Amino acid sequence: MVLSINVAVLLAVVIVVRLRRRTQARKRTDEQLTVLIVLVFGVLVTPTAFGQGILNVVGQLADGITQSGR
Repeated sequence: MVLSINVAVLLAVVIVVRLRRRTQARKRTDEQLTVLIVLVFGVLVTPTAFGQGILNVVGQLADGITQSGR
């Protein structure tokens, strides 16, 4: 029996667990590590169809905000 774990799913679980902690209990290095984990998660998810869909939605939202400001 072979068990495979998707690294992006594992990182998503780690992110949720880290963000559920109280804000007062975090140190600066702890916050920096969380940001690094989220960035790695973004790099892993972006090439997938799901990541491309999110990228398109965020791009359209940014476009709409930019055009409404003109």
